[in-house]
Amino acid sequence: MNSEAESDYTDFVTHHANAMWRTAYLLCGDRRRAEDATQEALLRLYRRWPRLYRKKGMVSYARKVVVSTTLDALRRRSSGELVGGASYFAAQADPADHVGRIEDRLMITEALAGLPDRQRACVVLRYFDELSVDETADVLGCRPGTVKSQTLRALEKLRTHPALADLDPAELGA
Repeated sequence: MNSEAESDYTDFVTHHANAMWRTAYLLCGDRRRAEDATQEALLRLYRRWPRLYRKKGMVSYARKVVVSTTLDALRRRSSGELVGGASYFAAQADPADHVGRIEDRLMITEALAGLPDRQRACVVLRYFDELSVDETADVLGCRPGTVKSQTLRALEKLRTHPALADLDPAELGA
């Protein structure tokens, strides 16, 4: 890779790695797994950078890889292992943050953890990463109709989730 492409890759990582990690984290609920998925995505991106750089498809490719890597890892987890968990997230909370916001985030993360993998991916990509239906379908490798139906089912489950019953949607940015 030439020095210009190397510099552009470094800039890309600087500007996009945190967003990639956040997506992975919201999908799996585990900081270490999110870091692993992000690292794997960045390695794959580096290997394909010269071709992607010419086509300007790096953001899309990086998002696809981080989502597929995270979902693959979730499929492999043992059946007794849960995504996230209140005690884990409480221990990782930022003490400088407001207690109410931390509790809200914990409840949202708990509710997301209760969704099936594909539904969780649709919600994270649509509402946290702010992708369109078509962009989400592209990342997940499915049809837009599938994204719509999976999102609808996920939102129905989230609306009835006991942890979210007392939250004010205005406070959550909804």
